[in-house]
Amino acid sequence: MSPALQDLSQPAGLKKTPRDEIDAILQKRIMVLDGGMGTMIQRQKLNEEHFRGQEFKDHARPLKGNNDILSITQPDVIYQIHKEYLLAGADIIETNTFSSTSIAQADYGLEHLAYRMNKCSAGVARKAAEEITLQTGIKRFVAGALGPTNKTLSVSPSVERPDYRNIKFDELVEAYQEQAKGLLDGGVDILLIETIFDTANAKAAVFALQNLFEEKYAPRPIFISGTIVDKSGRTLSGQTGEAFVISLSHAEPLCIGLNCALGAAEMRPFIEMIGKCTTAYVLCYPNAGLPNTFGDYDETPSTMAKHLKDFAMDGLVNIVGGCCGSTPDHIREIAEAVKNCKPRVPLATVFEGHMLLSGLEPFRIGQYTNFVNIGERCNVAGSRKFAKLIMAGNYEEALGVARVQVEMGAQVLDINMDDGMLDGPSAMTRFCNLIASEPDIAKVPLCIDSSNFAVIEAGLKCCQGKCIVNSISLKEGEDDFLEKARKIKKFGAAMVVMAFDEEGQATETDTKIRVCTRAYHLLVKKLGFNPNDIIFDPNILTIGTGMEEHNLYAINFIHATKVIKETLPGARISGGLSNLSFSFRGMEAIREAMHGVFLYHAIKSGMDMGIVNAGNLPVYDDIHKELLQLCEDLIWNKDPEATEKLLRYAQTQGTGGKKVIQTDEWRNGPVEERLEYALVKGIEKHIIEDTEEARLNQERYPRPLNIIEGPLMNGMKIVGDLFGAGKMFLPQVIKSARVMKKAVGHLIPFMEKEREETRVLNGTTEEEDPYQGTIVLATVKGDVHDIGKNIVGVVLGCNNFRVIDLGVMTPCDKILKAALDHKADIIGLSGLITPSLDEMIFVAKEMERLAIKIPLLIGGATTSRTHTAVKIAPRYSAPVIHVLDASKSVVVCSQLLDENLKDEYFEEIMEEYEDIRQDHYESLKERRYLPLSQARKSGFQMDWLSEPHPVKPTFIGTQVFEDYDLQKLVDYIDWKPFFDVWQLRGKYPNRGFPKIFNDKTVGEEAKKVYDDAQNMLNTLINQKKLQARGVVGFWPAQSIQDDIHLYTESAVPQAAEPIATFYGLRQQAEKDSASTEPYYCLSDFIAPLHSGIRDYLGLFAVACFGVEELSKAYEDDGDDYSSIMVKALGDRLAEAFAEELHERVRRELWAYCGSEQLDVADLRRLRYEGIRPAPGYPSQPDHTEKLTMWRLADIEQSTGIRLTESLAMAPASAVSGLYFSNLKSKYFAVGKISRDQVEDYALRKNMAVAEVEKWLGPILGYDTD
Repeated sequence: MSPALQDLSQPAGLKKTPRDEIDAILQKRIMVLDGGMGTMIQRQKLNEEHFRGQEFKDHARPLKGNNDILSITQPDVIYQIHKEYLLAGADIIETNTFSSTSIAQADYGLEHLAYRMNKCSAGVARKAAEEITLQTGIKRFVAGALGPTNKTLSVSPSVERPDYRNIKFDELVEAYQEQAKGLLDGGVDILLIETIFDTANAKAAVFALQNLFEEKYAPRPIFISGTIVDKSGRTLSGQTGEAFVISLSHAEPLCIGLNCALGAAEMRPFIEMIGKCTTAYVLCYPNAGLPNTFGDYDETPSTMAKHLKDFAMDGLVNIVGGCCGSTPDHIREIAEAVKNCKPRVPLATVFEGHMLLSGLEPFRIGQYTNFVNIGERCNVAGSRKFAKLIMAGNYEEALGVARVQVEMGAQVLDINMDDGMLDGPSAMTRFCNLIASEPDIAKVPLCIDSSNFAVIEAGLKCCQGKCIVNSISLKEGEDDFLEKARKIKKFGAAMVVMAFDEEGQATETDTKIRVCTRAYHLLVKKLGFNPNDIIFDPNILTIGTGMEEHNLYAINFIHATKVIKETLPGARISGGLSNLSFSFRGMEAIREAMHGVFLYHAIKSGMDMGIVNAGNLPVYDDIHKELLQLCEDLIWNKDPEATEKLLRYAQTQGTGGKKVIQTDEWRNGPVEERLEYALVKGIEKHIIEDTEEARLNQERYPRPLNIIEGPLMNGMKIVGDLFGAGKMFLPQVIKSARVMKKAVGHLIPFMEKEREETRVLNGTTEEEDPYQGTIVLATVKGDVHDIGKNIVGVVLGCNNFRVIDLGVMTPCDKILKAALDHKADIIGLSGLITPSLDEMIFVAKEMERLAIKIPLLIGGATTSRTHTAVKIAPRYSAPVIHVLDASKSVVVCSQLLDENLKDEYFEEIMEEYEDIRQDHYESLKERRYLPLSQARKSGFQMDWLSEPHPVKPTFIGTQVFEDYDLQKLVDYIDWKPFFDVWQLRGKYPNRGFPKIFNDKTVGEEAKKVYDDAQNMLNTLINQKKLQARGVVGFWPAQSIQDDIHLYTESAVPQAAEPIATFYGLRQQAEKDSASTEPYYCLSDFIAPLHSGIRDYLGLFAVACFGVEELSKAYEDDGDDYSSIMVKALGDRLAEAFAEELHERVRRELWAYCGSEQLDVADLRRLRYEGIRPAPGYPSQPDHTEKLTMWRLADIEQSTGIRLTESLAMAPASAVSGLYFSNLKSKYFAVGKISRDQVEDYALRKNMAVAEVEKWLGPILGYDTD
């Protein structure tokens, strides 16, 4: 028996489940998943006939691109791919079923084959896994892949109807259930829900699997893998990684992690985060890097393996593999790289004792969490305003109520649609869908509140986050209670349990405790419910009714709360606060004071959360003393006259001085600002009135079109920039576009009237087209991804273009026919997958063949400007333009359709693309570099034995400088860069400081700025508003070729291991044949190890702290000038600190120039001995060398100066570098280097070549594509 099978050996008769088997392996080693199925299928170069096979040769729709059908039509191809991955070292292979739901297959007209497709795919994979298991003696597993489908529960496909969905939760459950049945009947070991871009879809998949496990199928381990779309760390539907994990924790996955969208390097921070918030094993199967300019994946097997090995060495992963672009070669190297790495040890607990909830963002409620405000106003029974809006069907304005609650501090939103005149399930569904389209609201968890369980289920089916259900009780007995609790658990929600049983509502303290205790034990012992997901509502009932038996209701709640928290571990306490003061309805100030006093005491007894009007809770100590005492007396039943006294108090105070809270301050700005704000925030409420206000300003906006081109487009540009930067995500963009469309819609009648008047004036009878132009958009044949295209369509539509959207998988002939039928002005092609690039080339060639001269736009994640210029544009003589994102599409289309601009614009594009092509081809030509070995021979040479021996520093190790005297630095300030900040540059002979003051053009202004700088500098120093800190260190050092090794003071370098190494780069660009200049490297200035001469190297890091905070304060005060000034001075002080400290190093600390006497001008001219080069600068362009500095001298701990992920220093006013004392050392620029040095450097640094190329990109002398 092989070692791997021995690991799984067990006593006879005790058959292990697949979960047990895999768990046993994962405890011992890292497992390997296979790589890209689509990538390998593409390599087969299959045509339409291959996809159809004999069975589907007459099928009505094209099947090329439907990879999943190949399990039926070409099973041998799929079988062979599986075998290649298994032989490469994969422990787990995925079935070829990414799109094998009836939903996804409907695009091909093959939805009826979903079950068969999955069973066949599982059978093919099972056969391959068993064959290789038998052949190698190592058990292999099959994971049934359940993809995300091409529809989403969380995002509307219609910008005009944000509440609309083209798929329902139950339809997804049915489709996933059918898929999973086929996979299970085909023999899979694992069910893998993967590439999740919408967590609500994944929850439907989990629900489907749980249904099957409850019915007849033995449970299989569930793996879950999400997709983070960019560096914002969110899914496409907007959830953060931690919120994603929380939302799916009820599935109890054996493994959870991430795949696709990113390469391994980009995925690392998100994998780290996943590992910190789950007790499951972590899996990671990234793409083979990011797509290059041609849509291909360039990351080599060794580079990808290196990244994943780093993950493994750092204890981040349990299962690794590959996604798009990865091949058996990648998997082979990955398997080899991680085979000896210890697996990640899963956390025993995560956020122990916390209740974990989520909206788009996580929300953790723990021991030290303050009172949780559950916003109460989205309740048709509790808010007249909200009820009126909902009854009138004005759901979008009702969203404003939710938004205000969140803005005022609600951490959870309670949604209640219980009214006899409403269709509860429909109303709940519509409103929850609308919330999902508003990220600033959807970021918080929802509390689905109803006495009708059908309404609760409707709400749960809309939410991708982990909700609270409010509520269930024992009112109908244990069976009903447990049935509802099971369903809630299946949806993954927490729940409120009311203190209500078969005998009625619990009002007395003992009854409340008894009912809650009974419910707790039923949930925990019978259903295995997590105690931290249980919230008890011991009933806040109305006091001050005049009925004596009601006087103790507040006291009973507070006392019961204390006992429940002490005796039922993990449970939380909540309540509906407004019930308490219902007797005083209409007296809002009194009610708010009662709520504040009651909460003050209830929270001290253990109340965790409450349904409150967020923002209207007064602070206990701020309540007027008389009112406070009256409330205390009523709540604690101290005075039988308390109710009457409160009523008399209210009468004497009128309304009680209710405060009016202004939440719409943005409404006070100019109309342009209001329009931009509404677009960026997606607020529709005032958009019509603001647009009309702008239209009526005829002086500023003579034509309605001017409003679109002005403030409306300015707002959309901001939206586009934020989206491109990852600071907005899809729902927000759609929301903004919706607002834009309303504004444009208001202007269209006026624009049409203007056109009509112009037509009559000009005497033309032909009716003018009201649109700017007609644009045909399509996702090309073989590609089913269209979200990006849809966004472009929305934005273009909002800007008065007619958009003809042909959908996905559109053949070339259909695109061209639609363009001719609709007399299109522009065609836009979109694609996400790599093969789409070839299809785009084909469309361009066909347009040229048919002499169609319509401009062609290219867009989509896999496209690029370079690919468009090099591969597509040469095939088509009309304009071909790459469009980066939706925000740019309007500008491009407008210029292409402007009769006055289009020819010039096309010429510019042609020139630009020709330059791109030339640059691309030039970059491929061979450049002239010395081989690294020859460059080393031609390096700078010194006769170390005849030169003076290096001076030993006065100390070895580090010295920290705290709160350095800023006054000492003033004389060392170099003012020239200061004036550069202000773009003040004198002309010869008045270029430098102080000659600039004599310049006729800028001299006067330069003097003013300088004087202001002196005044601020005095203030900064005298008032100690900034602090300077730094560190200096020295160590024995020896060079070996291009590297410098550092040692301890007592070490004998020839016999000792270095404590650190600084790696050098050498000049390689071939110099003039007549030149005698050596090919420099910094290591040339340190005595070689073989010389026997003991040498030394120093380092330093200095910074000016407090600059950012002070600059921000000025900015907040509206003083931009001072904000910029303090930053400019902070930078100058940091550089002055480096200069002054270097002087001290030369004269005192290292003392190799103890008699140096140089003035400031000499320092500027670098007339001192030695140099202080910095990593990232010309003499050593590699920023990663800073990592060695920071580790060696413990710089962050000792000074507070930290490195960002891109290795910039923070604070920004910081300088660091190395000290060389050699008299002959000099500054130089490494310049461009060739591939042989990069590979040698990577080997020495133990880094992947691709990683080195990333950091050294600007100095690479060759094309990395």
